[in-house]
Amino acid sequence: MSSHPRRALSVLTSSLTLSLVIVLAMPARAAEKARLRVDDYQIEAQLEPHLHQITARAKVKFTALQDLSVAVFELNNDLRVTKVLDEKNQPLSAERVTQDSTVRVPLPSGLSKGTTTTLTFEYDGTLENADNSPVPGLKLAYISDDTSYLFYAGRWFPVNGFGLNRFSSTISVTVPAHMVVIGSGQSSVADTPASKKPNASVLPTKTFTFVSTKPSFPGTIIAGVFSPEYKSDEAGLDLHVFFKPTHQSLAPAYTTTAVQEFSYFLTLYGLPPSQKLNVVELPGDTLPYLWAPEIVGLAGPSITEKTNYRLLADAIAHEWWGVSVSPATKDDWWLSDGFARYSEAMYVENAAGAAGLEEAVKDMSVGALAYDTVPLSSASKLDIFSTEFQSLTTDKGAMILHMLRWVLGEDKYNKTMRDFAAQYAGKSATTDDFREVAEKNYGQQLTWFFSQWLDSTGAPEFKVKYTTYRLGGTFAKEAKAQQERSPGFRVTGEISQDLDLFRMPVDLRIDTDGKTENQKVEVQGTNSPFSIETFGRPRRISIDPDHHVLTNSSDVKLRASILRGQAMQQQGDLTGALVEFNKALDMNKNSSLAHYRIAEVFFLQRNYQSSANAYRSAINGDGEPRWTEVWSRIQLGKIFDITGQRERAVNEYRQAVQTNDNTFGALEEARKYLQKAYERPKEKSSQ
Repeated sequence: MSSHPRRALSVLTSSLTLSLVIVLAMPARAAEKARLRVDDYQIEAQLEPHLHQITARAKVKFTALQDLSVAVFELNNDLRVTKVLDEKNQPLSAERVTQDSTVRVPLPSGLSKGTTTTLTFEYDGTLENADNSPVPGLKLAYISDDTSYLFYAGRWFPVNGFGLNRFSSTISVTVPAHMVVIGSGQSSVADTPASKKPNASVLPTKTFTFVSTKPSFPGTIIAGVFSPEYKSDEAGLDLHVFFKPTHQSLAPAYTTTAVQEFSYFLTLYGLPPSQKLNVVELPGDTLPYLWAPEIVGLAGPSITEKTNYRLLADAIAHEWWGVSVSPATKDDWWLSDGFARYSEAMYVENAAGAAGLEEAVKDMSVGALAYDTVPLSSASKLDIFSTEFQSLTTDKGAMILHMLRWVLGEDKYNKTMRDFAAQYAGKSATTDDFREVAEKNYGQQLTWFFSQWLDSTGAPEFKVKYTTYRLGGTFAKEAKAQQERSPGFRVTGEISQDLDLFRMPVDLRIDTDGKTENQKVEVQGTNSPFSIETFGRPRRISIDPDHHVLTNSSDVKLRASILRGQAMQQQGDLTGALVEFNKALDMNKNSSLAHYRIAEVFFLQRNYQSSANAYRSAINGDGEPRWTEVWSRIQLGKIFDITGQRERAVNEYRQAVQTNDNTFGALEEARKYLQKAYERPKEKSSQ
């Protein structure tokens, strides 16, 4: 949720802006206390891609965690339950509750706590749009001739405790013989027996079967027509890349990057549950990326000539944080998404150095503070698909790891992460579980750290006051007599911030005429004194110059306001978006990014004069980020084309090309409209 070219939760949209995206590797709802636990699924599904239809049978083995009279499962509202059988194959009634996408099955004899039973569901339906999606407006289950995808988040089979309830499974999927099916677990493929072919099918079919014996979160199925898969067994990784023909030339680069990232995480965290990985291209009408056991999905628009290595790293890191170690409750969600996000940042540091990490940390800081109204330890109070929940669990979660790395030191931090990954492999874990591992390696209690960043909101905004004294007299004479170089200056001052209970070690850097001096200061409370002696004359003092601590600043506040506006814009609240973008302008009248976002809203509203004015303000602003100029030129060209001023449009496109800035494919876009005038897309007629 920032303006960085690759944000794990921000992806380039068709309007070529960086937009907030919800990463759907999690449930829309989580019960306050689980009533049952699914242990295993046996699923047989037949897909009729041309008709967008699915027919399925799911045997669900589950255990009651308390005395049960009704078993409740989530199921996509586009699916119709035709039959429910108990473990003796006796029919049961089932109530469909569309308000929360559930199916409720009364248990005539009840089920006592600790007892295990099996229900068999038979169901079918048409999956061709997002009208009845578990998350309104987001296509999570879709069947078509080119590509069919049945995401775990799409609730295409009866689900309990999504993202919390680990389970094993055997899933068989029958499709037309020309299609390939990708799933989690040990796979096999065979010609479909005649008795199991869909009634409507007259074409040859194949049945792909996936067996997952280790409890985790299988259940994502992708079927389609792909170019010949690109394989690699480098570094012991069994990697398969399934791209569409339009991106097949990029498969080698993505293969190399995936091997590098997987190998890097292997050195950090140890072996994941499996060393098999399928990287699969998804259609552009769904999520920008997803993860599942042994699967990384990337939407077509996010597969670019310049390898989208940050997005790929985030998804691959979930093989450890999500697939192997999973959150025990909704309040622990940061143990998955926050850990994967910071794993991505560490890979950026590995690939691009300290400067790359600094940019990633800036992004995370903005996301962490954009909606910092609820403590991370109380995330369950938020709707899991809200931008607030996403910001907290992903970005603030990642920043907590970044700060813990600073507190523990590199060696103890790395050991903590590796120990935690090993100790809870194949299990769910709580924040307290992680804290205990960290304390064991640190050798001291860390309650103060976790309480501060998990149980509280806000972040400090540091200020420093100091006085410089020249040293001399007896001290200097004694140093000279001992043939030592004496300090020439003493800097005395205090660091202030407004959080009374705040406590963190903070790096203080003093630039002098000679060498740079660094000292770690324990900041506690609103005022923390310090005294540092230097040899050279102090010229400048920086607090936390390497961004080890989550802090507020005018820049963070500005970018956070823009981020909130982008989220509102995506949700269709253009008025609210303008309010947030104008708040950003109140902080910095020259913010090119704020002007650019305002211009976008006016463009969507077809207020072309106001849009053009704002795009010009973006061009004449502070130039941050740099891409605002080239894209403002392109958008101005579009406005001139729409208003019938082709000569002026061509001039803007030419100026865009002259910037030589190809961020987000800007140059190709400009050259396209130099050849042919931009036409406003026709509005779809209402159904």
